[in-house]
Formats: sequence, C-alpha cells, structure tokens
Amino acid sequence: MSCTIEKILTDAKTLLERLREHDAAAESLVDQSAALHRRVAAMREAGAVLPEQEIESQIDRICEMGAVMRRAVQVDDNQFCKVQERLAQLELENKELRELLSISSESLQVGKESSVAPASQTIK
Repeated sequence: MSCTIEKILTDAKTLLERLREHDAAAESLVDQSAALHRRVAAMREAGAVLPEQEIESQIDRICEMGAVMRRAVQVDDNQFCKVQERLAQLELENKELRELLSISSESLQVGKESSVAPASQTIK
C-alpha cells in the first residue's frame, strides 16, 4: 500500500501547520483593515479628506487578499478532510486485519492442540 499511516500523519501535521499560517495571515489582514479604518477615522477627525480613489484602492486590495486567504483555507480544509478520511479508513482496515490475524492464530493453535492430543493418547 502506497499510503501509510505515518505518511497520513505527516500530511496531517503539514496541513495543520499550513492552516496555522493561513490563520496568521488572516489575522494580519484583519489588523491591516483595522489600521486602515483607524487611519481613515483619524483623518476624518482632523478634517483631512482622503481621495476617494485611494480609499477604494485600499478596500479593493484588502478584499482581494481576504478572498485569496479564504480560498487557500478552503483548499487546505478539503485536503485535511481527505487525509482524516483516509486515516479513518486505514485504522478500520488495520482493525479488521488484526481481527483476521487473531482468528487465523486461534485456528492454527486449535489445529496444533488437536494434533498433539491424539499423539499423547497413543503413547499411553
């Protein structure tokens, strides 16, 4: 099997790290937006007028960055869900294989015991 539990765990850790990076980037965008809002408010209080074009440009830029971050988070979330699903499948398969191994081991042990019993009876 080309997909091992270790590989899935490694992928999950990588995805978790990427989600943390995206979260940090999103927080940065929120901070930038808040700073821009404070700047606009301060300029309004001072009576300065921002050019409408500059405000629109800043808003568009922030919106674009937010859209890119949302898309990146969606992609990472989808990938993370796939990794979790695959991990659950492998865990179930592992459990089933262990059950089969246990049944097989029990069957072999019963077979050995039954072959040893007639041999001990003939010795008496």
